[in-house]
Amino acid sequence: MTSLFANKALLSDGWADNVRVGFDAAGTIVSVERDVGRQAEDTHLGNGILLPAPGNLHSHTFQRAMAGMTEHRSASRDDFWTWRTLMYRFLDVLEPQEIEAIAALVYLEMLESGYAAVAEFHYVHHRPGGGAYDNIAELSERIFAAAVATGIGLTHLPVLYSYGGTDRADLAGGQLRFGCDLPRFARLHDAARGAMKGLPADFSIGLAPHSLRATAPEQYDEIAALAGNGPIHIHAAEQQREVRDIEAWLGARPVEWLLDNAGVNENWCLIHTTHMSDAETRSLARSGATAGLCPITEANLGDGVFNGPAYLEAGGGLGVGSDSNIRVSLSEELRQLEYSQRLRHEARNVMASDAASTGTLLYGKALKGSARALQRNSGALEAGRLADMVVLDGDHVALCGLRPEQFLDGWIFAFDDRLVRDVWSAGRHCVKDGRHTARDAIEQRYRTILKGLMDRI
Repeated sequence: MTSLFANKALLSDGWADNVRVGFDAAGTIVSVERDVGRQAEDTHLGNGILLPAPGNLHSHTFQRAMAGMTEHRSASRDDFWTWRTLMYRFLDVLEPQEIEAIAALVYLEMLESGYAAVAEFHYVHHRPGGGAYDNIAELSERIFAAAVATGIGLTHLPVLYSYGGTDRADLAGGQLRFGCDLPRFARLHDAARGAMKGLPADFSIGLAPHSLRATAPEQYDEIAALAGNGPIHIHAAEQQREVRDIEAWLGARPVEWLLDNAGVNENWCLIHTTHMSDAETRSLARSGATAGLCPITEANLGDGVFNGPAYLEAGGGLGVGSDSNIRVSLSEELRQLEYSQRLRHEARNVMASDAASTGTLLYGKALKGSARALQRNSGALEAGRLADMVVLDGDHVALCGLRPEQFLDGWIFAFDDRLVRDVWSAGRHCVKDGRHTARDAIEQRYRTILKGLMDRI
């Protein structure tokens, strides 16, 4: 057993002093003691501040290699849909080894920012043009290899993408790399599940109907059957045009239709939901599903602003993800979430309840929401949970004037992820002294493949 000793730690009931956390070789916490003395076998964290680490509940890793390439104004109005056209052209040249190398860098960056796990919303399945790889799960296995190389916990979500738009439009262009009818998707999902055997025990698989516009109503019974009791994630109500198109086709707004027809429950995570009516907001909160918010990407793409206060008032659960990975930062996702609400409501500390720390509330929501959305036994420093942990640098000047109840506010609102000192994912010590243990090799591989990739674009 490994034991850590922290002068300060965030436990389920609040901050505690002189805490020892023990975890076994399987990466499971076996004991948590407070107000104890340090023992000789303990790894002393010095003035490090020990926290449970959340998961990143939405990622498309390959888009990280596009970061900075789409910030040039076109002759016409730029929006999500023009960005998507550029994204399709980019992904059409990616080879399997490039997808793996990009994913490894992104997972390294996630760990260095404080995430311990990720839900990979994986929709690039085939060769350019839609032809099959000899191994139908080739690109899923590349994601697995990247996760193993970095040590991040993984919930893999193969994506069903059957249509090019609402009303069963044909797939075209870059979408052909995503395309699966239900029989093909079932084979792909089964192959990916089989390929996961022998990987770390905290790796798991769910699935993701990409969106209502890329699927059809008659597919949802089989989607539910394939998922079983596993996680189901879906893009929902990201853009106003999407909402209008779905309403014209199905006679209901996207979130409304899903709640009425798809059996949405605690296994579901609805990504974005930036355009919901008040009724949809309350109903989604009551459903037990998780709202998966990606505030940096949502701001970058001009998606809109989530209806945060009403959703929390109705008891809704949420978490954050890095989506396009244009900027991988746990603290900044939480900061952007709150700041978007402040701009919308022209007020401060909008997401917090009365007399509560906004940073503490947001971090707690991210812990609980990501554990549920990833179906990962994490989210707290408790016996029986996975040892997903992050240590902040308690000696840093950004925290020197703050009380423990203000530490998370200081990290999220007054500084950045340079405060992250150490990270464990299911007991794997992936980040030490602010740097991933395999950064040099992973970064060099990324630099090499990106140079080759740019020569073909």
